[in-house]
Amino acid sequence: MDENLEKEISTLQQWVDESDNIVFFGGAGCSTESGIPDFRSVDGLYNQSFDYPPETILSASFFKSNPEVFYKFHREKLVFPGAQPNAAHYKLAELEKAGKLKAVITQNIDGLHQMAGSQNVLELHGTIHRAYCSKCGKSYPEEVLFTGTDVPRCECGGVIRPDIVLYEEGLDESVMDRSIQFIQNADLLIVGGTSLVVYPAAGLLRFYNGHRLVLINKDSTPYDTQADLVIHAPIGEVLDQIKVNP
Repeated sequence: MDENLEKEISTLQQWVDESDNIVFFGGAGCSTESGIPDFRSVDGLYNQSFDYPPETILSASFFKSNPEVFYKFHREKLVFPGAQPNAAHYKLAELEKAGKLKAVITQNIDGLHQMAGSQNVLELHGTIHRAYCSKCGKSYPEEVLFTGTDVPRCECGGVIRPDIVLYEEGLDESVMDRSIQFIQNADLLIVGGTSLVVYPAAGLLRFYNGHRLVLINKDSTPYDTQADLVIHAPIGEVLDQIKVNP
């Protein structure tokens, strides 16, 4: 391991040991080590070729006007039934179980944090593991989204949709408010696997009042100069080195 990386991880270990109110804020990079592609890297969804840009397909207006294309994209590019949590997910769950981590705030919709054992997960962008009718609001099991090739429809005739936040839609205010509260109270804020360019989610960092802001990401972010510790490495590899001490 690189000597600088060793020093950075050692500092992170010390801060984790000294903290009892840790909050984690993460993005797509948390799941790339589980085989789920992110959006903005070289191999990400935004750099693959489709008939429409991914941000267009994942917009509320496109979903309403082209549900067939939306669901083709959804089944091919958003659903990874074999994906399993990686070292980052498991370490965060371990920190929570030890009473040190108070919340996981995630932009991901894959449910891997919960699969790893995390209990208090705030999903800013919703989840593919819940579904409801866009017309009457009736809840449906997630299986209706993953099977078949047709557009899933409710008994009322409405199109069933995944419980995710599409482009052109606002984030859930209650989830945002709770996220802000956890971040404001944190003595250590670890931000990992996110480019920090998607708003309003990225704006949550401004609510952190402490002096231990850690950014773990393979690439640079707009917030690197504001962080107290920056580690440019895969988050799973970094967190796997952290020991959870009582």
